[in-house]
Amino acid sequence: MMFRVEFGKTGKYCDGVNRRHFLQAGVAGMGAASLSQILHAKAQAEQSGATKKDTSVILLWLDGGPSHLDMYDMKPEAPSETRGLWNPIHTNVPGMDITEMFPLQARCADKFSIVRSLHHNTGDHFTGGHWMLTGRGGVSGGSTPGRNPSIGSMATKVLGPRDPSMPSYVSVPYASSIGLRPGYFGGNFLGVQHDPFVTGSDPNNQNFQVKNLNLAKGLSIQRLKDRKQLLKTFDTLRKDVDQSGMLSSMDRLDQKAYELVTGDRARKAFDINSEDDKIRDQYGRHTWGQSVLLARRLVEAGTTFVTVHFGGWDHHWNLKSGYESYLPRVDQAVSALFEDLAQRGMSKKVLVVLCGEFSRTPRMNDGGNGGPPLSKGTPGRDHWGNSMFCLMGGGGVKGGHIIGATNRLGEAPADRPVRPGHIHHTIYRVLGMDPQIHFPDHSGRPTVAIDHGEVIHELF
Repeated sequence: MMFRVEFGKTGKYCDGVNRRHFLQAGVAGMGAASLSQILHAKAQAEQSGATKKDTSVILLWLDGGPSHLDMYDMKPEAPSETRGLWNPIHTNVPGMDITEMFPLQARCADKFSIVRSLHHNTGDHFTGGHWMLTGRGGVSGGSTPGRNPSIGSMATKVLGPRDPSMPSYVSVPYASSIGLRPGYFGGNFLGVQHDPFVTGSDPNNQNFQVKNLNLAKGLSIQRLKDRKQLLKTFDTLRKDVDQSGMLSSMDRLDQKAYELVTGDRARKAFDINSEDDKIRDQYGRHTWGQSVLLARRLVEAGTTFVTVHFGGWDHHWNLKSGYESYLPRVDQAVSALFEDLAQRGMSKKVLVVLCGEFSRTPRMNDGGNGGPPLSKGTPGRDHWGNSMFCLMGGGGVKGGHIIGATNRLGEAPADRPVRPGHIHHTIYRVLGMDPQIHFPDHSGRPTVAIDHGEVIHELF
């Protein structure tokens, strides 16, 4: 007999497993397929000399491919078809110019740094997304299933949550990479129990509720406690006959599910409506702003890794109107997050990362997408993975620095080339995670967490 906490119905993920029960699929980001595997992984990290930390990561994911030339790596001296539609402005850091569409970030640029020489050299959405979120290639538009665990899944499998009553890995409002859910944010061969816990609804909605926190109809907290007490009667016999350690692992999973449902900490953290109205206004009364605010609430309460989905960046045409809508929201949410973390004394504890799967072509197209000019819309930019950006700040990462540079037209790195593995090494450095830790894949072969790159030392 096994303790089971039933939740409301949820849709199936791409692996075909739904989350009707915590016990069947695990408490996302909190459970483990094998307790011994987690303990072994943690022991490996400790033996490697990795420093124990109380840090967290908020990854703001710009799904679809944001243009470096129109945001953080502008080329005002380049021809008009390259330099784009907007002018650069100075920030509060000399020599660190960004787009005029980011006036709020310009005032707090000393709190973040920009990697301008990031590249993986692919223009395939799926390959690029897999590179950025797992650190490896191997997938494509013709073969989209993920092959490796996400950086968040690997980190939280080893580190767990910073507070035991919180989920360790959360995606707001959902985990999605190029339309795949959870896509390359998932645990893959680590198991679905290492997929992120998703809110499943928009934090900007007036009646926002986390779907996965509702008890099954007719099951009260008291009845849940009574059932748990009843099951203690069977524990001794059950543990005596089990020699595999699996039941001990399941017991731990049961306890995590129970703590999440009955405890106050997670419920309070997800209750964004209790947040001060002035803070909510500062982040912006839109999905992106309120999702970022919820991410801050989660890491403050003890979640280790949070991803926030900013979708819709595939601007092959109508880039001007798209960016006029998107960039002010990004500017408001990102600047508010850095300012809020600073005011709360959390800057050194939380690393903020902003990136997408690739960038856009240095040369703007004619809006035809292969047809007559302007037949699809106004000019845009196409896929480009040869030069990209990544914004990083907080968690001990130095602010006000520019890492690397692209050539005159922004086509490729000209100085200090950086690959996805460098970004991942840097994230693991902040978290105190050993990048050389190995996990067994589907065939049982040990697979190292990161197989290329190194920490971006200039940021520490």
